Amino acid sequence: MKRSLLLIIGIAFSLSAFAQSYAKGNLFIIGGGNRSDALIKQLVSTANLKAKDYIIILPMASEIPDTGFKYISAQLKTQTNATIKNFNFSKHDVNDKNWVDSLAGAKLIYILGGDQNRFMKSVLNTPVYTAIHKAFKNGATIAGTSAGAAVMSKYMITGKQLLDSVYKETFNKLWDKNVEFTEGMGLLENTIVDQHFLKRNRYNRLISAIAAHPDLVGVGVDESTAIIVHGNKATVAGDSQVIRIANPKNIKITSKGLIKFSQLEFGIFTAGDVIDIKP
Repeated sequence: MKRSLLLIIGIAFSLSAFAQSYAKGNLFIIGGGNRSDALIKQLVSTANLKAKDYIIILPMASEIPDTGFKYISAQLKTQTNATIKNFNFSKHDVNDKNWVDSLAGAKLIYILGGDQNRFMKSVLNTPVYTAIHKAFKNGATIAGTSAGAAVMSKYMITGKQLLDSVYKETFNKLWDKNVEFTEGMGLLENTIVDQHFLKRNRYNRLISAIAAHPDLVGVGVDESTAIIVHGNKATVAGDSQVIRIANPKNIKITSKGLIKFSQLEFGIFTAGDVIDIKP
């Protein structure tokens, strides 16, 4: 009897810890490009803003942060009366407790596009990083577009090719060890997000990324399109398509460093479709 009781207690504790490991919030990941009013309306609806809730814009990825804030705040104001704040931690102390606590308490956090590496340089290993995770865990919606989409992944694609000195948006080769990864926000531990996907024909880049991390899921989000992530499901929204790839079989690398495998899960999805990811 005593052993059974201990077993039940142990199982209950494990289930509790498992439940706590999943964040209550949502991710609203936009592939870049134009954001339709319908998409912004869906973002505000997903955030489920109440009377005292507020929105914080993080513009650190952008070369023109004030302009970027101006445009996204104007769009958001057409859909909500919530207070919208501009927190540019590139020009502000990342240890400012008032700002960090305010960030952790936001109901919607929006990360502008630009350069994902610039954003992570501002927040990695700082209280800002921790505050974003705290907000997400407590039920906030974390949104981002373009570079703001790329930073969602733990294994963040930087955009740099390691084996080709000339930058190409499309990655015109399927080479082993060609994709550079750095640490992203890790809001998605086991899914790699790529942005501007169809517009910039980034199949080679995402295939190379999944060949490097075959246990992960790759999601390519096109412009004017988003995935809304909750737990291990992602709902497609917007005007274009989302690509999902996963589970490459029999991966091999030739003596010349070329990637090959025999099979790959491949799906194309549009608004309203729900796809499996790995959170």
